[in-house]
Order: sequence, then C-alpha cells, then structure tokens
Amino acid sequence: MAIGLSTYSFFWRASDRVPQPMDLPAMLQHTADLGATVFQICDYAGLEALSPQQLRELRQQADALGLTLELGTRGLRTEHLLKYLGYADILGAKVLRSMFNGAAHRPSPDEAFALLETIAPRLAEQGVRLALETYEQVPSSTLLAVVERLDSPWVGICLDPGNCVAALELPQAVIDRCAARTLNLHVKDFAFSRRDGWVGFTYAGCPLGEGLLDYDYLRAAVQPEARGINQIIEHWLPWQLDAASTCALEDQWTRHNLDYLNAKAATPPGAPHFPL
Repeated sequence: MAIGLSTYSFFWRASDRVPQPMDLPAMLQHTADLGATVFQICDYAGLEALSPQQLRELRQQADALGLTLELGTRGLRTEHLLKYLGYADILGAKVLRSMFNGAAHRPSPDEAFALLETIAPRLAEQGVRLALETYEQVPSSTLLAVVERLDSPWVGICLDPGNCVAALELPQAVIDRCAARTLNLHVKDFAFSRRDGWVGFTYAGCPLGEGLLDYDYLRAAVQPEARGINQIIEHWLPWQLDAASTCALEDQWTRHNLDYLNAKAATPPGAPHFPL
C-alpha cells in the first residue's frame, strides 16, 4: 500500500484559470517533494497528445523521483482501453482506473460485462488491474454485479464513496457493498453547507477529517495496507475569490490530507488516533 496524489489534487493549479498552469512534470516533482510515492494521471486531457518519447521521459522522471505511476480514463470501449493499456505499458502503470460511461457511450450492464470479458485477457497478460470507479451515474449495486459476474482478479472497483451521494447512496452502504472488490481508493472528504438564505445546500469537498467521510470505517473495511491497495488523494475544492487564493488552498488541502493519511497509516486499524 502507498499514498499518492492524483491530477485531481492539482485540479485548479493545472487548469487554464491560473496564469501558469502546472504540467505533468511539475505535478510529479511536487508530488515527490511532498513525500508521496504514487501519482495517478487521471482524466488528464493532455495525455493523449503526448508522443511515445514524451511518455518515456515522464516515466524516467517518475523513476528518478521514486514515484509509481497509475492511469485513469473513462469508458469501456475495447479500442479505448487498448489505447490506454498502451500508455500504461510505456509508463509502467499497473493500475488503470476507468468508468462505465465514456463521452459518447453508456453501456448496459450486459454490454459492460461483454466489453470487460473481452479486455480481461489483455489485462492479465500485461499485469494491469482495471479499477472501475463508483459514481452517481451507475448504481454501485450495478457496478458490483458486473464485476462479480466477471469474477476476474484483474477487474475490480475504484472506491470513492463520496461520488455516490448524488444518487442518494449512503457512503457507508457503498463501502460495505464494494470493499471486498476494491483495487484502488480515491480518498477525499465532503460535506454539505447551507446556501445563502438557507435555500438549499452546496455539496463540496473539505479537508480530510472535517466532513462526512468516515475514513476509519473505510480503512477498516478495505484494509489497504494488508491488501496492497494504493490510496490516491483527490479534492472537490470550489473556486475561491481568485487564482492565487484557490491555488494556495488547494496546496494546503493536499498537505493536510497527506499528513492525515500518513498519521493514520502509522496507527493500527481500529485503534484510536489522537492528533497532536
């Protein structure tokens, strides 16, 4: 098990809303500087524009920094997953996160099963685990049913219980349902806050330990240390007043969340942890 960052940890700092967006080499360097050991390139639009040589240079940088690379995309079409398995081969990535739905394709459960059955031999041959993320567009029970029907050690779940709240699924229920088939963890905290005038709510991210994610419950159910499951930090940080304050808060959340997970990792699961 290792703790790492995702491109989603740099969501605003890598966006075109800031004067100097961070590129992938800068994100890798910052990840290593903070002491994380995994970096997941997830839903990063610029990846497909990189040449094979640029991908090799990215892997060389990751190796020099002591970082393990993972990949993330969306969709199950065979040609798309084969393309990303090609990227994974160059980058040395052994985890590929995806989702049922792509930009222009929403497979039924039967079609999703057929597509996964087609790609599973290639996953096994390449030694890559495909982790399908829990999110509101597909009920976690549907996702799990397809994964269990396939019953392959190379296809499982990327567990992110916060994503399912928009579909009125309780985080603890999603954890209970999916923990045994989890291959990758996306870790972010989340909370509701009242809108102005108490008219409705905003559902957004917050620093770990300050929201509705019961991380201790998640950790006890999944057992990432014992099962070698990497924990990848993400954020749902709303835009602040300006680019400078947004980027500063994103960095602050990242540092806090790394400290939080590292402190938890030093504590046996189930034992109480009292912050200093």
